[in-house]
Amino acid sequence: MWAEFQSQIETLGVESEQLLHDLYTEDNNEEVDFLERGNVKLERSQVFVAPTGATEAIAVVKVRRGQQFFRQTVLNAYGVRCCITGINVPRLLVASHIKPWSDFPNERLEPRNGLCLSSLHDAAFDAGLITLDEQLKLILSRRLKDYFPHAALEQNFLEYEGMTIRKPNKIAEPDPTLLEYHREIIFKDR
Repeated sequence: MWAEFQSQIETLGVESEQLLHDLYTEDNNEEVDFLERGNVKLERSQVFVAPTGATEAIAVVKVRRGQQFFRQTVLNAYGVRCCITGINVPRLLVASHIKPWSDFPNERLEPRNGLCLSSLHDAAFDAGLITLDEQLKLILSRRLKDYFPHAALEQNFLEYEGMTIRKPNKIAEPDPTLLEYHREIIFKDR
């Protein structure tokens, strides 16, 4: 069953997200948040449309579809904690894509293309200021280090340099080839 789900994650992931939603509410103006263990929250959604078909639709702007499935899968795989700092405030956590959403549609909803990061570390990862080595240890770019000494930056980055990230459960174990892409293409060491 798991192999079938993985092979059809683009459609079954979105479908499972809708089924989970419908277990708790029929109101499509509410989203189901179950990121805190044992705690299910219903939150007003600005716009909740059950995604079907393609992962993007053209409107006035592009709308990411299936993102809630990706977010909840990745955050839960990491125990709803930033894999670098251990921060556990769901509102401060991002299901960060290793290979960017915009350029790689085949990896968009793949949990192994995700890391649970604080919003600060997500921004640094996306900007290529930090990356992970083959052993999943944090590497800081020289571009980021150019801003040192700076107490807040040192506390949030330097303190974790060289440390191995918190490992997720198997479903979201970072794909080494995706991390290699991040190191070679996105990471900016100068």
